[in-house]
Amino acid sequence: MSSLTIRRAGADDSRRLTRLVRKSRAYRGDYAAMVDGYTVGGAYIEHHTVYAAVDDHDRVLGFYALLLDEAELDLAFVADEAQGQGVGRELMEHMVGQARAAGLGAVRVVAHPPAEEFYLRTGARRIGTVEPAGRIHWARPELRYDVA
Repeated sequence: MSSLTIRRAGADDSRRLTRLVRKSRAYRGDYAAMVDGYTVGGAYIEHHTVYAAVDDHDRVLGFYALLLDEAELDLAFVADEAQGQGVGRELMEHMVGQARAAGLGAVRVVAHPPAEEFYLRTGARRIGTVEPAGRIHWARPELRYDVA
C-alpha cells in the first residue's frame, strides 16, 4: 500500500464518502437497508468532525465521523479493497486522539454487528446492546472507547 494520510474531510469529499458507504460489502443482504439511499452530505461533513484516510493520489481509503457534542462515533468505513491493511486501525487511533484533544472522556459506538470484532481489536469495550428500532431489525452491539 502507498503511504496513508489522514486529513480533515471537506464538503467536496461528499460524493466519494457516500460512494464508499453505499458500496461497502459489509452492508449487503439483510444489512442493505442501513445504507440504502444514504448520503454523507457536504453540510454534515462541514458540521461534524469528519476525517478521511487517503493515499498518495488522494483516493479515499476510509473515513470516520466523530460527533463531539454526543461523544459518539457516528460513521466509520474502510474501502473494501483497503481492508486488512491497517487503515481502520489508524483511523480509530486518530479518532481517539481527536476525542482526547476535544476533552472527551469516552466515545460511544453503536456498531454494525459484523464490525464489533474490529472495534474490540482496536481498543473499544462492549457495554451493552441497542435493540432494533425503525429500519433496523436487529440488535446492535454498544461499545465504548475510553480516551481520557
